[in-house]
Amino acid sequence: MTEHPRDTPQFYLTAPSPCPYLPGQTERKVFTHLVGERAAALNDLLSQGGFRRSQTIAYRPACENCQACVSVRVLVNEFDWSKGFRRIRERNADIIGNMRAAIPSSDQYSLFRRYLDARHADGGMASMSVLDYAMMIEDSHVKTRVVEYRQRGPDTAINGRGSGPLLGMALTDVLTDGLSMVYSFYDPEEIGRSLGTYIILEHVLRAKAMGLPHLYLGYWIHGSRKMEYKARFRPQERLAPGGWERAEA
Repeated sequence: MTEHPRDTPQFYLTAPSPCPYLPGQTERKVFTHLVGERAAALNDLLSQGGFRRSQTIAYRPACENCQACVSVRVLVNEFDWSKGFRRIRERNADIIGNMRAAIPSSDQYSLFRRYLDARHADGGMASMSVLDYAMMIEDSHVKTRVVEYRQRGPDTAINGRGSGPLLGMALTDVLTDGLSMVYSFYDPEEIGRSLGTYIILEHVLRAKAMGLPHLYLGYWIHGSRKMEYKARFRPQERLAPGGWERAEA
């Protein structure tokens, strides 16, 4: 079959801008659009090549003088359950994660707003309106889901869902070889639970239960306090010029 030009993704390069992770660095990104019938297959291919998704855009760093951003994915079938990770899992044993269609809601936005105000008040997402949030959740041409985290309720044993206030949420893409965590947030007042870490651990278990070998965490950046935490989840693979390479630490 002859491939039509419209079926071939077109890639573009952003203008230089200050890097949000490493002081003194400048970032550029290469990106393409994820739309139409081939969006899901293209998202799979690009994710395996180090791209990330934001709404209908797939992007990856293309910085001229820096290669600090490294794509990482966790090997879920061999995951190292350290004592610290086991304690966090036990601490949140009363929480149930429910994966469902990517539909925004008012309680999601309320939690999202409180999370940003407490943790990222000066970040690029701080000014997002309820409409911006809705677009982030539902503007997708790939298999995207939300996982909502609530405490166990009286009907959990029957319907498999938690009840009560929303404690955390993850926006997650389902790929052919794994789950890709697009964005997650949680109740900033639940300090003792380590909810950010717990949501990742729950996704490790979820990917394994779904028969998917990888959990994509985005970019690990050595020297960035915002991103160095990803190295804790191991064993993992990091994308190098020659392909994915195993990293134990």
